[in-house]
Amino acid sequence: MAKEEKKKLPDPVPEEDTSTGTAADVDEVMKKYDRESNVRVWDGWQKQAIRALCAIFSVYCVWVTLFSNMLPQEKLNIFLGLILIIGYLNYPIKKGHVKVNSLPWYDIVIMVAGAIPFFYFALNAADIIAKASRITKDPKMVIMAIVSILAFMELCRRCVGIPILCVVGALGVYTFANVRFGKVIYDLFYTTNGLMNTPINVCAKYIVVFIIFGAFLERTGISAFFINLANCVAGASAGGPAKVAVISSALCGMVSGSSVGNTVTTGSVTIPMMKKTGYKGEFAGAVEAAASTGGQIMPPIMGAAAFLMSEYMGIPYSQVALKAILPAVLYFAGIYIVVHLEAKKLGLRGIPRSELPRFTKLLPKIYLLLPLIVLVWLVSSGTRTMQTSAAIAILVTVVIGVVNTIITKVTGSGDTTDNLTLGKFIDALEAGAKSTITVAVACAMAGLVAGCITSTGLASKLITAVVAISGGRAIIALFLTMLCCIVLGMGVPTTANYCIMASTCAPILMSDAIGIAPVAAHFFVFYFGIVADITPPVALAAYAGSAIAKAPPMKTAFNATKLAIAAFVVPYIFALNPAMLLVDTTAFQVVQVVITSILGIMALGIGLQGYLRGTVAWPLRIVALAAGLFLIYPGTVSDLVGLAVVVGIYLFQRFVHKNDAPAAA
Repeated sequence: MAKEEKKKLPDPVPEEDTSTGTAADVDEVMKKYDRESNVRVWDGWQKQAIRALCAIFSVYCVWVTLFSNMLPQEKLNIFLGLILIIGYLNYPIKKGHVKVNSLPWYDIVIMVAGAIPFFYFALNAADIIAKASRITKDPKMVIMAIVSILAFMELCRRCVGIPILCVVGALGVYTFANVRFGKVIYDLFYTTNGLMNTPINVCAKYIVVFIIFGAFLERTGISAFFINLANCVAGASAGGPAKVAVISSALCGMVSGSSVGNTVTTGSVTIPMMKKTGYKGEFAGAVEAAASTGGQIMPPIMGAAAFLMSEYMGIPYSQVALKAILPAVLYFAGIYIVVHLEAKKLGLRGIPRSELPRFTKLLPKIYLLLPLIVLVWLVSSGTRTMQTSAAIAILVTVVIGVVNTIITKVTGSGDTTDNLTLGKFIDALEAGAKSTITVAVACAMAGLVAGCITSTGLASKLITAVVAISGGRAIIALFLTMLCCIVLGMGVPTTANYCIMASTCAPILMSDAIGIAPVAAHFFVFYFGIVADITPPVALAAYAGSAIAKAPPMKTAFNATKLAIAAFVVPYIFALNPAMLLVDTTAFQVVQVVITSILGIMALGIGLQGYLRGTVAWPLRIVALAAGLFLIYPGTVSDLVGLAVVVGIYLFQRFVHKNDAPAAA
């Protein structure tokens, strides 16, 4: 009898490492992979001077968007000149150890030489505009244009990365080889077809104000509020901390607009919770990275790309945000389903309710949402312009921050680190300016790409080539576009990726030969630009998550890619069936596509995780994957086939595992 009992004893399971990385660990990993994390180190009065300059830049940007009557060329050139200055003050020439308070002479030369032409253009805008293309007959004006463009390209190499520069360089060589030299210089620097193209115009007009708004909102304690709210909703369920990560990252992503920033902010809380519950480090980091990356597709801010999409598609921003809701819900539903199946498979329980925040105690803090509510109302109602709405939202955020500080001090309750002090006020302005650098530089490079394509008429040649390769088949053209977005998006900000793909690939998808609806084409390239943040080999959000989780970066990246399967599927759904984007559809069609898509994503999750009510064998997993694709593909017949297979798998699983003990609740 003793022998029989001895045989029943399970093998010892190695204890999972529940330790997590520190801020220094995250910083070290991000400096290795992320150019934005490699910044100069300032101290003493130099640090305060740079801080003051960044704060002044943010105030100037808000003032210009609200009150300035300057010519567009004046505003844009001052904006570009200031970006060049604060950019070189923040980003050194190469990665690695940076000396404190070090600004080499060559950086000063590049910074000054590159900025002067922009300020000169701004001061003499009327005269330069009047001379038109004759301006390039003056060698001095040509040299200034070349120097400024090269200075911006070097700043791009430092803070954005090489991939986008390769695209700009290749197109530049092609353009100079096929178009007259003087015309190229004139188009790229002195007109709105190059550096001052739509992307940088939208950045200076809208994006910068919303970035500053996000910086202020983050300092009012709203991130902690979102995490506590998510804990109330899902913390006690199976694998609760992972579900909390999904929900809180979706909410925080509305504000952050940065995959990496969102991962670090919410991940510092949720990843330790997930590891403590029983998730492996690479899975915990992947959950946070995938969810945080999805934050960029969440309205209302959508990583600042929503404003560019509005300009490119010629529809109101409020409509862009509305059309983004269903795809975003499906994306997070996909991650949530996979996380739930993983928790059930591992038998993980949630956090005891006694350790969770109570909703009744959280409810008094609901006023923290007021800035977001005001912003959404102002934009959707059309009572104010977008930039005015953002400025008002900033003011409301400051007021709410002060009120929150007073309440915290009077009641003696709450986290005092969320109090909005004068120092935090300056921090928000500084953070807004620094966050604008990479977006503005990327937008400027996207403008150069668009300028080269316009000058050479390359767009029609690209359309012809892709149509020839795809044979006019939409699915092949979409697949090729997806690959381009992912490759270009490696280490490149989503905004820049979207700008370039909107100029190159979106017109191809919208051509008569391919026939994708314009809104669907733009959303398609936007989504796959975001996916690059979690797709190996350069998956910045996943690397940030791995640093916190103390897990292998590549394993984390591959897990994040698997978790975000919805991000690879949803774009195909709305490209082939725009009903999800509320394009030429009825309420019934929208409900149908949402239900079948959720079931399809669930089937894909079952196939990938190999679990439903119990373990799913490989043959059945393959069938589940096929059923998921059938449900996702638009069409009544395919939906019925997929539905029948999913129901069959569920009934089979229920029969096989009917006597199994229930999994964790």
